[in-house]
Amino acid sequence: MDNPMFPKYSWLDFAFTVIGVSTYVFDVGSDLWLAQEFFRQGDFFWFGLLVGFMLTSSLIVQMFSWFWLKYDLELKTFQTTHKHIILFGSERRLRLTCFLHVFQLGFFFRHVSAIWQGFCVWWRVEQGSEYTAYLTHDLSMLRLIETFCESTPQLSLMIYIMIHTNHARTIQYVSVIASTISIAWMVVDYHRSLRFFLPEKSNQSWLSAAIYFLWNLLLIGPRVVCVSLFASVMFCYISVHFVSLWLVFVVWASLQDTSFMDSKAGEWLYRATVGLIWYFSWFNVVEGRTRGRSIIYHLFIITDSAILTVTWWCYRDPEMSRSYSLILLILIPLSYLIGLLIKILYYCCFHPKLGQTQGLKKVSDVPDGLAARAAVMETNSFKPAMLNKRMAGHAANFYSTGTRSKGQADNGVI
Repeated sequence: MDNPMFPKYSWLDFAFTVIGVSTYVFDVGSDLWLAQEFFRQGDFFWFGLLVGFMLTSSLIVQMFSWFWLKYDLELKTFQTTHKHIILFGSERRLRLTCFLHVFQLGFFFRHVSAIWQGFCVWWRVEQGSEYTAYLTHDLSMLRLIETFCESTPQLSLMIYIMIHTNHARTIQYVSVIASTISIAWMVVDYHRSLRFFLPEKSNQSWLSAAIYFLWNLLLIGPRVVCVSLFASVMFCYISVHFVSLWLVFVVWASLQDTSFMDSKAGEWLYRATVGLIWYFSWFNVVEGRTRGRSIIYHLFIITDSAILTVTWWCYRDPEMSRSYSLILLILIPLSYLIGLLIKILYYCCFHPKLGQTQGLKKVSDVPDGLAARAAVMETNSFKPAMLNKRMAGHAANFYSTGTRSKGQADNGVI
């Protein structure tokens, strides 16, 4: 039975799923095209780096996808109510699912399953709106992980190559555009997915979505450019810089006692991924008022980005960088400052919070370590049978008023 409390799966949801799949396929296709161009031109080092980014991202996403499938199979609802509509996640197809994930196809077939189920619900007007939303919300989180594990580092690499060689081929522009579109779309799609867990009266307006997209772009963009500029003059040290900051971020995530996955291995995978995301963007991993942690993070990133930019300015080639050096020196801090101001505007005027009449209720039978810890938005009169607790926990933290009871924890939200 579909959930009357939450919005039904509509043609717009189906369109977002199809567009998301299309951008993912386009992004992968442009990556493969660029890789073969590097190989054909004899740029084997760039070819190796690009393929390395793709394989690392794919491995991380497949691991998350496999962990979640294993967790979900422990839920009775997946083997009773929705057994007949699971394409690649049922127990009888477990070996096939494992095979697909080993050969890096599990994420793609999650998209296939989501599109097929969405088509059945929207076009054929079949039951299963809750399960379809479940699939699309998992895809939203996986695409977010894929974006920051591949698209963002790859964008840094492409900008670095353009700066280092002082010219760019058409395919490089195409790759940069594809990565930028992927990042921008994923930010909006992820935010829209969280909105599903709010009542219908809190649906996101186009203005709110545009502002949310803008401040994320203005904060992530300068960070990517700073990393690329530093790499253009200190390429041998960029890996040291990344690993050092990544280790600090992983330790910080572990000190905040995250509890997103059911297994220790899965939890450390999550914390390692959070550390990678923090290298480029803020990601909230604990419930409650996050203003202090956000301020600490932004001050740290501002300081680090300033060091990277100053290092580039001191060691750059004045002749080669004459056409853009002064412009970048002005635009980078200005863009980040405007991004912070727009973020403050968003949280003051456009960010919805749970009202006084909307309670946060603890739930059981949760697959991803949220049981008895994370809160999801429910009324006392209704408890949905198929609610994605991973994304519900994210939404509860993202839209809560910031109050926190002892012993509660949460999961990350951009």
